[in-house]
This record gives sequence, C-alpha cells and structure tokens, in this order.
Amino acid sequence: MFEFMKRGKGFYKNLFALALPIILQNLIMTSLAMADIFMVGLLGEVPMAAVTVANTPAFVIQLLIFGLQSGSAVLISQFWGKQDKESINRVIGIGFYLAGTVSTVFAFLMFFFPIEAMSLFSNNEVLIPIAAKYARIIGFSYIFNSLTGVYTGAHRSMENPKLGLLVFSISMIINTFLNWVLIFGKLGAPAMGVEGAAIATLISRIVEFIIMLIYAKINKRFTLKSAPLLRPGKEMLKKFFKYSTPVVLNETLWGMGTAMYPTIMGHMENSTEILAAYTIAGNIDRLCTVAVFAIAATAATIIGREIGKGNMEEVYDIGSALCMVAVIAGLIIASVMLVLIKIFIAPVVYPLFGLSELSRSIATMMQIVTYIFLASRAFNTTNIVGVLRGGGDVLAATVIDVAPLWLAALPMAAICGLILKTGIFWVYIALSVENIVKFFLGIWRFRSRKWINDITHVKA
Repeated sequence: MFEFMKRGKGFYKNLFALALPIILQNLIMTSLAMADIFMVGLLGEVPMAAVTVANTPAFVIQLLIFGLQSGSAVLISQFWGKQDKESINRVIGIGFYLAGTVSTVFAFLMFFFPIEAMSLFSNNEVLIPIAAKYARIIGFSYIFNSLTGVYTGAHRSMENPKLGLLVFSISMIINTFLNWVLIFGKLGAPAMGVEGAAIATLISRIVEFIIMLIYAKINKRFTLKSAPLLRPGKEMLKKFFKYSTPVVLNETLWGMGTAMYPTIMGHMENSTEILAAYTIAGNIDRLCTVAVFAIAATAATIIGREIGKGNMEEVYDIGSALCMVAVIAGLIIASVMLVLIKIFIAPVVYPLFGLSELSRSIATMMQIVTYIFLASRAFNTTNIVGVLRGGGDVLAATVIDVAPLWLAALPMAAICGLILKTGIFWVYIALSVENIVKFFLGIWRFRSRKWINDITHVKA
C-alpha cells in the first residue's frame, strides 16, 4: 500500500539535507520573533495588540513576496534541472522589478496614511494611534526585505537553502539586539517603545540587503548577469506571468484572507485580549510547524528538479512520498504540542508575556484547535505549495488554496464573530473549515496526475 515510500538510498538524505537549513532558518526567525513579541509584551497587552494590528499589512506583503518566491520557483527549479542559468537570471530580474514596485507602494502608503491604514484592521481607538506610529517606520523595511526574499528564494530553488539561513539568521539576531536597546532605552539610547521595535526591524532589513549584495558579488555557483537580469525579455515575461502570476495571486489573496482573521477579531468584544492571545498562539504555532513548511518548500525544489531532468514516470510516487512525510510530521508535532500545552506552555510560557486570564484561555483554545487539524494542514501545504506548484499546476493550486478560505472559512467566521456574536471559539472553528475542504480537493487533484508538466518547453 505504501510502496511509494520506498525511494532510493539518497532520496530521504537529500530531502533532509535541503530541508534542514530551511528548518533552522525558520526556527531561528520564529524564535527571535517570539523574543520580539516578548519584549513588546513587557510594555503591556495594548502595545502588543497594536503591533499585531500594524503587522497585518506586513503579513500581506510577506505573503506577496512568498508568492513571488514560489512563483519564481516553479520556473527556476525546472530551469535549474536543465542548468539554464541565463533563464534563471531573467526570472530573478522580473521578481526584483515586481517586488520592489509593490513594496515601495506599500511603504509610502503606510508612511503618509498610517491612521487610515490601521483603521482598516481595527476599530479600537486605543490601538490605532500606537499601531500607526509603528506602521510609518516599518513600511520601509518591506522594500529591502522583498528584494532579499526574491534572491534567497531563487537560491533555495537551486538547492542552496543555506543562503537564506545565513542572511536571515544574522538579520534577526541584529533585530532582537536592537529591540532590546531601542524599546527599553539600553546602552544610552532613548526608550522608544513600539517605535524602537520598528526602527530595529528597519535596520536589520537593511543589513540583510547588504549581505545579499555582497554574496551576489562573490558567489561563483550562480552569477548574476546584468543583461538578462535588467532586461528579462518579452518571452520570459510572458512565461513568468503565465506560471507565476497565479502563484502571486494565490499568496496575495491568501494573505489578504488570512489578514482578515485579526481584522474580524479586532472588531469583536474583548478584542485586545483576543489579539494578544492570537499573537502568542500564532507565534508558537509557527515555531512548532517549521518542519512542515520546510518539507513543502523542499518538495517544490525536488519536484521541479525531477521534471526538469525528464524523470516524469517517477514524479507521482515522489510527490506521494513527500506528502506522506508531511502528514507524519504533522501528526508527531500535534501529539507533542497537545501535551506541552498543559505541562509547559500554559504554566510557563504564558506568564512570560503577561497575558491576562482571559487571554490565556483563548490562546490555549486556539492552539488546541490548530493542532487537531495540523496533519491535514501539513498535507495541504506540501501538496499545494510543493507538489502541485512544483509540477507547474499553478492554476489548480491557486483555486484549491484560495476558494475554501474566501468562500467557506471567512464568511462563516464573520457571521459567527460579527453577526451572531458567538464568541472566539466558534470563530476559530469556522476558520478551521478551510483545511478540511482543501484536504479533499487536494487529494482529488493530486490523484488526477494532471499536475505533472514540463513548463520549460511550453511556448510563450
């Protein structure tokens, strides 16, 4: 029944070698993000909730950049299988243009209209002014982070995930140190509160951008060439938009939809406590699911590489094995976390962030619901982000990823939270419907085998 799991000797070793740097990168980034939240949380629940509101558009930008990375990966991984480095330069060039333009627009909107922007995500008059101060500064970090993200994402698709680990680890360590200095006024600096946190993030993003430039200059494995980078060409532009635009649209719509979660919560009764709980529960979730997302990212590289090499007959079984590995990882993580909530997270972690009793109970509920559905979510992530996209089936992947969110989960959550006012438990249950619908749609599409495509040969 599970014959597809019997891969060659080097398969799981290669999977682990590619996934480990991504796991470490995400683990370090999430751990340091937790440290950031901890430091802001020491200022109180109100500043922490305000930063959550201000980071909502940042989350959308990050998802857009992830969309550009994933969309580029669809092409880059297959071009890498053919060792077509000039075409990879052209794809990166398009990614730079798009990421730079969009992030710059967002940065200026956040700088000139911070109050109006924050009012879209909360009606809490206490949170909005604090969030606006943070947003005016943090917006400019999007520009540097977006360009760095496109470049490191390209190297991940070329089986070099260690670059992202290096760049973002250094960046997040600097960010955490500067948070300590600027939030609380250490080493002679003024105590700037949430504005200090924003400045720390901006400086760290500039540093990671500089590291990226230095690496691009000295790297011999893959060299950036100015001609194809600056002038990608109409043929590649057409191919990029055909195969990458659905992915970018996917991540943008998914990001906008997911940004509606705290927006709905921000308009509910006890919104400050709910948002504080959501911040903590969300960061713990990201910390504990780094392996799942690493498997998904690695799956896209492996599937694209194998298709690029012409190993079409083996790709279906390879995809099956990758999805099963993700499900097993999800089950193990969920089992461990359900135990840790009671014996460690509730009694030890929550007090560190100064959560109120109401916030603690809400955070516990959110985590329990999350881990109950984690195995299906692990399958969905690897199948959609890794297998379907890696196979060039970007349109189907987009529909499967976005439709359940916008047509099922969000309407149900909005009805429960804003109209029926059932409370946060039923809102969170409604949001979990997304993963159930995706699971069955994803299995149906995977078994059809229609996702296996060599897109490097498609005429523009």
